[in-house]
Order: sequence, then structure tokens, then C-alpha cells
Amino acid sequence: MSKEELLHGHLELYHHFFSYIKSMALRCATELGIPAAIHRRGGAAMLRDIAADVALHQAKVSHLRRLMRVLTVSGIFGIKQQPAAGSSSSGEAVYTLTPASRLLVSGCGEHDMSPMLRFLVHSTALTPFFSLHAWFRADEEEEEPVAGGGGGGGGAATSLFEMTHGFPRWEMTGRDAAYGAVLNDAMAADSRFVMDVVLREGGGDVFRGLGSLVDVGGGHGAAAAAVARAFPRVKCSVLDLPQVVSQAPPDASDVRFVAGDMFEYIPPADAVLLKYVLHCFGDDDCVKILRRCKEAIPVRDSGGKVIIINMVVGSGSQRNIFKETQALFDLYMMSIDGIEREEKGWEMVFFKAGFSAYKIMPILGFLSVIEVYP
Repeated sequence: MSKEELLHGHLELYHHFFSYIKSMALRCATELGIPAAIHRRGGAAMLRDIAADVALHQAKVSHLRRLMRVLTVSGIFGIKQQPAAGSSSSGEAVYTLTPASRLLVSGCGEHDMSPMLRFLVHSTALTPFFSLHAWFRADEEEEEPVAGGGGGGGGAATSLFEMTHGFPRWEMTGRDAAYGAVLNDAMAADSRFVMDVVLREGGGDVFRGLGSLVDVGGGHGAAAAAVARAFPRVKCSVLDLPQVVSQAPPDASDVRFVAGDMFEYIPPADAVLLKYVLHCFGDDDCVKILRRCKEAIPVRDSGGKVIIINMVVGSGSQRNIFKETQALFDLYMMSIDGIEREEKGWEMVFFKAGFSAYKIMPILGFLSVIEVYP
């Protein structure tokens, strides 16, 4: 290799080596309340104003500048120079919100994604990846090799998460109330954001004409409540595990909660909603869930369908940020023995479960809405 190639490779490696610092800096800024501080000042604030608003000690202001440099270079915040009074030269830096950091303004209505950040950068979620190489080595003689192409779920009997913590993630949420709360808050925040986009940008047609809907694995009912508000005639219910339903907010009067196991029974409805559910499971479990869904809904001529909100790997934009986000999301799901599927992977589980047709709508950025018909 030439000197230039060597140095570029050296640079690229260090860029990847330090990627985790970007995630931690982003969490730090959110926990300090920096996006909200900038938002309160109309979307633009100088460093000293941010420091005052988030109650930082004067000795930490220079360190705050370094934190903000990482997050502006990364594109999370914008930066511009305010002209110095009475001079044509640049004065203090002014930090601004970008589309990304606007989604981290705590308490900002339907678009606050800070709970999802706290969940994905939670120590319980991060710790398993320190043992990723050991998980790949474990049981390699006993396990069958997994074929590529968007099928199957994790290749080992024990997930990376379970190998690290001693329990599958779903059992962990029952044993650790604090972690369970972080997970439920994250799912509710994401559901509010996703459903607002779906219902506002025309994707809400998938719910039009329904008389009833059951949101399977719907947590605290954020998605179902959004549908109920947009379509008051649709009777919406949520099916989830007893420990989740027991913590549902008391003000969710427009949604009925049902405690149960989706592998055993799904309440009858015109349509079943599965948001971020099937990517948590391998193919065999997905087929079982979908068969329960098919039992719960009427035939296609009577309007029966399953509505899935999930990723279809390779669908939508082919820009690198989309492809890399999908690939990273898939590796994250692998840690709990889940999988993000390509279209042929989805098609296989749909038809194996007895469904006749489907339609993919890549209307949610790197995510899609899928209608599946019996």
C-alpha cells in the first residue's frame, strides 16, 4: 500500500475505534438537558447560556465546549459564529438544533426520542457486546451453521444477552423493574413518534375502515391510543404480558388492555398490529405468532389483515446512512436472538403461516409498514 492508503486506513480505523464515544457523548448531552436548553432559547444558544441553563460549574465550561465540538462535528448540533459587537470578526459560537437533536428535546410532545436513547445506550443493553466474540465461539461444535439470506434468528441456543445476564431480555424486564421501565418508556416514545408520522403523512389509510384493532405486544398502548384518537370508531385493545399490562397508565381510557401470551391466544379483531415484535424472534416463532394472528382476524374479503411496522432490509433509500443503520439494528437484534429481515425472509414467514399476499410500504425512513392478508 502507498503511504496515503496506509494513513487513510489508519484514520478510518481510529474513526471506528472511537464511535462508541459519540453515543456516550450524545447520551451525556441529553441527560444534561442540552437539547432542551437550546430549544428554550429559540433553537440557538451560546455556550455560556447552555452552561447556565443546565447548571454546570464554571470549571466545566471548557469541557462542555469539547463535548459540543464532538456533537457538532458529528452533525447532532449545528454551529455558527455570532459577529463580535462593533467588529467584522467572529465572536462567540452559537449552537443550534438540527433535525436529529430536535428529537432529543425532553418533553417535546410526540417527537421526544430521548427515552429510546436512554434504552439503547443503557448499560444492560451495552454490556453483552463486550462478549460478542465469546458468543460466536460458544457451542460452535454443537450448533448447526445458519444459512445467509435473511432467514432464521440467532444461530446459538443461548442469546448474547442471556449469555451475559443469565436471563433472556423478556425475563430480565420482569426481574429488573428499573430496566423494564426504561424499555417501556422507550417503546412508548418510539410509538408516539412513528404513529404520528404514519397517521399524518398518509400511512393512516392502513387503519381506515377498521372496526377493531388489537396491538399485540403493544406495551403501554401508545400506538393503539394514537389510532383510537385518529379513528374514534375503531375499538382498540392491547395484548401484552401481565407484568407489562399491570404498569399501563391509568389514563388510557380509549384503549382496552388484555394480559396474555401471543403464542397462545390473540383476541379477535379486524386487524392485528405488530410493531417491533416479529424482529425479536426467529422464523419458527414468527410463524407461530402469525398463525395466532390469522386465527384472530376475518378473511381478506371482510377486511382482515395484519399490520406490521418493522424494518425490511434493503427496502427504501440506498444511501449509506440507511444501509448502515439497518445493518447495525440487525446486529443489535441478534444480541437478543432476533433478526431484521430482507423481503424474502418476510415472504417466507408470511406464506409459511398461511397468508396469501402482502404489501410493503417504505414510508418510515429506514422502517416500513407491511400489510399482510389472509
